Amino acid sequence: MAQARPDPSPASPRGQGLRALMTPERWIEVGRIVVTGFIALLFQQGLVPVVWLWLAVALGLYPLVRTGLQDLVRRRRIGTEVFVTVATLVAVFGGEAVAGAILMVIILIAEFIAALNTDRARASIRDLIGTVPQTAMLREAGGDRAVVVGELTRGDVVLVRTGEKIPVDGEVVGGQGSVDEAPITGESLPKDKGTGSTVFAGTVVESGALDIRTDRLGQDTAFSRIIALVETAESEQAPIQRLADRVAAWLIPVVLVFLVGVYLVTRDIRTIVTLLIFTSPAELGLATPLVMIAAIARAARSGILIKGGVYLEALAKVDVVVFDKTGTLTANRPRVVEVRPFGSGLDEKALLRWAAAADRRSAHPLARAVVEAARERGVEAPEPEDFEQVPGRGVKALVEGRVILAGNAALLRENGVSVEPGVQDGGRTPVHLAVDGVFVGVIFIADTLRPGAREALAELRRSGVKRLVMLSGDNQATAEAVGREVGVDEVQADLLPEDKVAAIAALVAQGHRVAMVGDGVNDAPALARADVGIAMGGGGAQAALEAADIALMTDDLAKITAARAIARRAYRTIQENLFVGVGVVHVLGITAALMGWIGPVQAAILHLGPDVLVFLNSVKLLRVRIRGA
Repeated sequence: MAQARPDPSPASPRGQGLRALMTPERWIEVGRIVVTGFIALLFQQGLVPVVWLWLAVALGLYPLVRTGLQDLVRRRRIGTEVFVTVATLVAVFGGEAVAGAILMVIILIAEFIAALNTDRARASIRDLIGTVPQTAMLREAGGDRAVVVGELTRGDVVLVRTGEKIPVDGEVVGGQGSVDEAPITGESLPKDKGTGSTVFAGTVVESGALDIRTDRLGQDTAFSRIIALVETAESEQAPIQRLADRVAAWLIPVVLVFLVGVYLVTRDIRTIVTLLIFTSPAELGLATPLVMIAAIARAARSGILIKGGVYLEALAKVDVVVFDKTGTLTANRPRVVEVRPFGSGLDEKALLRWAAAADRRSAHPLARAVVEAARERGVEAPEPEDFEQVPGRGVKALVEGRVILAGNAALLRENGVSVEPGVQDGGRTPVHLAVDGVFVGVIFIADTLRPGAREALAELRRSGVKRLVMLSGDNQATAEAVGREVGVDEVQADLLPEDKVAAIAALVAQGHRVAMVGDGVNDAPALARADVGIAMGGGGAQAALEAADIALMTDDLAKITAARAIARRAYRTIQENLFVGVGVVHVLGITAALMGWIGPVQAAILHLGPDVLVFLNSVKLLRVRIRGA
């Protein structure tokens, strides 16, 4: 009998549109604005007594007074709400009751638009990244059945078919298919998946069908971690945002003193009310938060996790980018390119046999390359009777009763083995081999450059980065060869993790703003020391998400240029907002008020324009074309 198919996903915010954002509280706000504005209009026409206007003003002021008092008591801060309340009361009791009511309505409309757009940007985070299905098709001995995702446990196997979203993080144990991973990695093209492949919750099976063994559920999935990181990122305020908040807090008492001075000179309450409208610091408080939310959401859609506005601003200002070599600029897929015997009577296959036998139990990338080369060439490597991994040196093994050393020259010398001179080869890593204390040859291994590395670095340079540096624990010749190929300005090699930290500290001490790009695990100390740490996420590895300020969900260096482009665009948008909010509104508006060109009603109406411009300028980050994003 046919089984019920799992529900692909709940309705998204985009699907519900404006209706999803119009909560009962929002409708109450709309009603408050309409009632207040309507009564002000009736009073202006002489149709209702002034007491009605006072009641309407009280109705409109209620949310502003409540929020203002909360800020005053809890945060000891005089906010915009207090300022607007004072301005409205001054207008009402100063004989400009209609202007005061209109001012309040305009401010309520501005706050409503701001809140609605902020909620829209926050909701778009989930909408842009995707949603996870609430049910799954569980495979059991008695047949398949639909279950709630919360009922699954680790190890359960679920079936996902064409057009359905994957409900868990896991490993494919059966079937084949093509999966759209854009919600997690930002990759535009689907990826082929088969047995042994890793898949993520929230991604979509474009074709085929997959049996997936559950590894992570719920809050532990890459999708949930992305959501948590992005939704909490706005709490990490950028310096420019903190500065705007501080300026807004200090501006209010300064303005009040200024207004008292103006009143003592002019004795004109109408001018004071007009100035109150144009000296409101509302735009300063709105200029940055919405930009940060929109930029972080936009980056998440591109497979870039930015953990706060502070890192967005720092990335926009970076002038030096430091790269780890292995696994960052190179693909960390080393391969054997030459086997060179040294007067031992052994041929290449024999040399490779001893090396592969010694390396069979090692997890080091160079060791895996040796073993893989032996397999490809049909060389059977015996199992070692004894094995020892020597950190930073190589391996020592007992194979068929013979002591094998495989590693760098230091390993052989420390064990009393003389190494032939001239075995270093620029751009290739030598694995030295000794059998029973005799140096027998070298296996040269080369790493492959990560696709698009040179182009990504060139784009960073075009974006204003003045210096590109590569740090590597590899030997100088190999590191310099990679550096030349990829186009960095400076190469530092033979470095331990603490040496990388020192190198970044030196750059920071020189006055540079430094970003460090690494794998998020071995480079964690250097990532933490830089102004901005960028981790190559490798598909959402937990370590990469935790180690850095910015995590790339794929090992694609082009994502770095996209992240910088988003950061620079966000920073420019904030500057535009501040120019409009401070320059246009405050300077021109105050000038016009002092010259007597406009009155309170015109000022209140004109005040709405810059607010709307700030909102529209901020949310456009979700849609505007950004190079690489």
